Amino acid sequence: MDKIQALELKLDTLIQQYQQLAADNRALREQEGQWQEERQRLIKNNEIARTRVETMINRLKGLSQENA
Repeated sequence: MDKIQALELKLDTLIQQYQQLAADNRALREQEGQWQEERQRLIKNNEIARTRVETMINRLKGLSQENA
């Protein structure tokens, strides 16, 4: 019986480790999704800022050409 009990204990340990790894994996996947959303938001904001800066530069060029 000792061998069977030892095997049961090892099996229980493996099951607990599996459950912990599965939970960790779910948490990491959720976190990855959040990072992807944040990345997309930052890319969008960067594009908006770039467009605004380009617009301002073009306006300034236009003003300098009018004054020349």
